[in-house]
Amino acid sequence: MTLKTETRDKLKTVSTATLCTALFKRGLRNQFIQDVHPLNTNLPNMVGEAFTLRYIPAREDLNPITVFQNPKHPQRVAVEQCPEGAVLVIDSRKDARAASAGSILISRLMVRGAAGIVTDGGFRDSPEIAAMPFPTYHQRPSAPTNLTLHQALDINVPIGCGDVAVFPGDVMVGDKEGVFVIPAHLADEIADEAVEMTVFEDFVTEEVLKGRSIIGLYPPTEQQSKDDFAAWRKAKGR
Repeated sequence: MTLKTETRDKLKTVSTATLCTALFKRGLRNQFIQDVHPLNTNLPNMVGEAFTLRYIPAREDLNPITVFQNPKHPQRVAVEQCPEGAVLVIDSRKDARAASAGSILISRLMVRGAAGIVTDGGFRDSPEIAAMPFPTYHQRPSAPTNLTLHQALDINVPIGCGDVAVFPGDVMVGDKEGVFVIPAHLADEIADEAVEMTVFEDFVTEEVLKGRSIIGLYPPTEQQSKDDFAAWRKAKGR
């Protein structure tokens, strides 16, 4: 499936927290990538289909620094093949002792039109990356080259990232808290539901800040709450 423009736009307006609740209603409990954080919290939501790269533990005889001279090195190829609008998602085995990538490769992704990059490891050159207008998510900064611990192996295969299964084409959504994975076949309906949930929660927030109790309001178990929401929505044009 190809991510629809309207679905992408809707997902840019909702939080990963709201998405977690929407997926939980469908029995999916483990879609929020663990221990992965944004380097730049001033950016709008990252939304794009997953394009994956898998690392395995490096074996010294196969992973000298000279492997980067090979134009077919999987890390370099992944950067050059990640489609426009996609998110490069890296399985670094939750090991941030060696960098998954650095500012040069991430700059290349940015100018090629990727939507962002996520790793459950770390990035080197993190101060420079944090200043870029490009969504980047990692566990923590890491200076050593990936070759010291990681061997890039597979491109665009199912991976694990931060204890979450990520399949090529899954929809990745990143906000100021972290990154969420939506199974591709659910993206459209989840986007619609999350937008509706966000409208209601904006109403609830206004009411709570006015001093209203959450009992009967959140969730709206009292008819008065439902009536008040309908009136608020009409007045706000939402």
